[in-house]
Amino acid sequence: MDANAQGLSGLSLAELLERLGTSPRGLTSEEARQRLGRFGPNELAATRREAAVVQVLRRFANPLVGILLLASLASAALGDLMNSAVVVVIVALSVAVESAQTRRSHRAVERLRAQVAPTATALRDGVFREIPRRELVRGDILRLTAGDLVPADARLLTAKDLHMHQAALTGESLPAEKDPDPGPSAAKSPVEMTHAVFLGSSVVSGTATAVVFATGSDTAFGDIARTLATRPPQTEFERGIAQFGAFILRLVLFLVLFVIALNAALRRDPLESLLFAVALAVGLTPEFLPMITTVTLAQGAVRLSRERVIVTNLSAIQNFGSIDVLCSDKTGTLTTGEMELEAHVDPLGEPSERPFLLAYLNSYFESGVDNPVDAAVLRRSTVSPLDAAVLRHEHPDINGFHKLDELPFDFERRRVSVVAERLGERLLVTKGAPEGVFAIATTYEVDGEVRPLDESARARCEAAFHALGRQGYRVLAVAYRGVPAKPAYRRDDEVELTLAGLLAFVDPPLPGAAEIVGALREEGVDVKILTGDNELVAAHVCQQVSLDPGEIVLGDAIDRLDDAALSHLAERTRVFARVSPAQKNRVIRALKARGHVVGYIGDGINDAPSLHTADVGISVAGAVDVARDAADIVLLDHRLDVLRSGILEGRKAFGNVMKYLLMGTSSNFGNMFSMAGASVLLPFLPMLPAQILLNNFLYDLAQITIPTDNVDASFIRKPRRWNIALIRRFMMVIGPISSVYDFLTFYALLHVFHAPASLFHTGWFVESLATQTLVIFVIRTMGSSFKSSPSRALAATTLGVVAVALALPYSPFAGLLGFVPLPPGFFLFLAGATLTYLALVEAIKRALMRRIFA
Repeated sequence: MDANAQGLSGLSLAELLERLGTSPRGLTSEEARQRLGRFGPNELAATRREAAVVQVLRRFANPLVGILLLASLASAALGDLMNSAVVVVIVALSVAVESAQTRRSHRAVERLRAQVAPTATALRDGVFREIPRRELVRGDILRLTAGDLVPADARLLTAKDLHMHQAALTGESLPAEKDPDPGPSAAKSPVEMTHAVFLGSSVVSGTATAVVFATGSDTAFGDIARTLATRPPQTEFERGIAQFGAFILRLVLFLVLFVIALNAALRRDPLESLLFAVALAVGLTPEFLPMITTVTLAQGAVRLSRERVIVTNLSAIQNFGSIDVLCSDKTGTLTTGEMELEAHVDPLGEPSERPFLLAYLNSYFESGVDNPVDAAVLRRSTVSPLDAAVLRHEHPDINGFHKLDELPFDFERRRVSVVAERLGERLLVTKGAPEGVFAIATTYEVDGEVRPLDESARARCEAAFHALGRQGYRVLAVAYRGVPAKPAYRRDDEVELTLAGLLAFVDPPLPGAAEIVGALREEGVDVKILTGDNELVAAHVCQQVSLDPGEIVLGDAIDRLDDAALSHLAERTRVFARVSPAQKNRVIRALKARGHVVGYIGDGINDAPSLHTADVGISVAGAVDVARDAADIVLLDHRLDVLRSGILEGRKAFGNVMKYLLMGTSSNFGNMFSMAGASVLLPFLPMLPAQILLNNFLYDLAQITIPTDNVDASFIRKPRRWNIALIRRFMMVIGPISSVYDFLTFYALLHVFHAPASLFHTGWFVESLATQTLVIFVIRTMGSSFKSSPSRALAATTLGVVAVALALPYSPFAGLLGFVPLPPGFFLFLAGATLTYLALVEAIKRALMRRIFA
């Protein structure tokens, strides 16, 4: 058992408070500040960001960079200091550019993430207030309610029907009941202690106050929590990157071994051959891919933040774009979540004041998590048009009532009860799902008369409930009974109730919901509803948002199916009603098993498992902690159109990453193939190793602005997925075209300009850089290159790099790099070769890219 937990088990509550230097009144702000300085923030080491120097060193640890540096050292040892220095400088510049761009992007994302930083409710200066969770210290008094994540290890001071979800710690799916009284504890591990709560668990139901006795890595489950704090399982985007990396690695290994073996057979200098082979490998490797990816996704995150959408996991942006199924928990997502009380009727469906009065009493005294139903009841001040027979009234008079006890809401009972007293009369009032309330009622009240709830009466009451449901209302039942005086009340007291009536609520759809659902459908995203509400309400809402519900499947049917059968059912079903959190989770897993990329949007406690399971979990800023923490994307405003914006942003990000891959692999493959071939045909190396590295560095530099580029409207019309076979095909078709022009350049240099080695190196350096850089203007669009304009930044870096290449042979660095001035006639050849090359690639690209992205 953990040392902190051992100390906890052997101390009384008073002794623990004394040891922690606190009291039930909590800490002052000054005391908390001093403790924060002494013990450090409530964070886990695994969540701390790496220092800038560590990130830079990690890039130097890249195997190819390491080989280059070793080869450079060997070159220096043999006396070739100039070549060694050039290699080191170019490698350092590459690492510096990548590090700077990546770090800048990460800082932007961290600023966005801070806007939805987790908080805790702590007693400071005698007042409960929301504070950043990292500022929590030992001795703080916490308040916990349903949906809260436990921010640190704490011992309970008070608790009311507290049930904790500890599956992350124990693997046990059922909630554990907690109580401040330790009793005769025989706990062998911390989570077995019933009088303490631990970091990594969450509140399923009930309320509590607790004193923090351990924070951060000192918590009993710090190791487990650190594991939970690590990055989530590999996403589809990351899997695609990994597959691409493996493909390039195989190609690089083959090329390096081939060139080394070939040069050995030709008895060329071993060190120079090794440097040449490694330089070829670097030229073929898109080493800026991590930086391009990070910058692209980060810019997408920044653009979404302008629409008040916070991305907490960068790769979620691309996954957002790949979504082809969006599952939604209807309430608060397709609808406003702002419930309005439209009617209150007796058990038989006639307008009645009695259920509203009792519901108001229940909502007024309820102390659990805030919910829209209670807000609607408390907000109601006049009767609706449906209650025309009832006189208008102000808020009910509850003067004289005082609360005795409460049985909080939980997802098993689906109801909440409050015990209140006035003038010696003790009343238990229950409000909740009609099925759950009907089950514990034995009588019903109509016009002040209490009657037995026999089978006939029960059928009439249920008919009244279903009639309201068919009108699209969310219906709650209200019941009551007198109870005797007791120190505390339990679930066992919710028996033999009198059914007082029904409350009808309406949750209108969000403005523009129907239009957004239709737009998503046109863009290849199928919207499915997974709701705990009944099928009647679900069908009504679907009709309001122009979503054909089809055959609605209930949660009970899901439990009767195995995974294979459920996957087929989930494929063709649009609406699942009366589903539990576990059943929602199974549906999402079934859809993923069918190869779909699934998004899930929800904001409640019961949505957390689904948010975690989905490829992209989407929540809102007002969601409970456990839902917000499980989400990859948080909406600060309650607007559906930002979902569509996010999906389109993800597709744009993927489109720009694909531009880099298609351009890089095809052009680099062509140039590297040309170099390997030329090394066989020429009596000298076609380009010096340092020149190859410089060529590659300038080429990559031209592409760092790809993330700013525009993306074709046709590309973002439907979800996009990784397909290495298609990248390979593009590389194999476009690459050889580049090689043809390279060999044409070789012929011109050798037989037209009669170039010696230095002039050959210079001419081919300029030609290869010009063609492979300018081709981005062709490859960046699936349509006509003349009708699609690149971003200004991309045009500037591309043309700027070409200008540098043209100027280098005449610069002061020419001798250092092995360059010589080019004859004027070469520039005529260069212009003709470049223009015809781009025209040929344009023609072939159109046919090829239509086939790839059709």
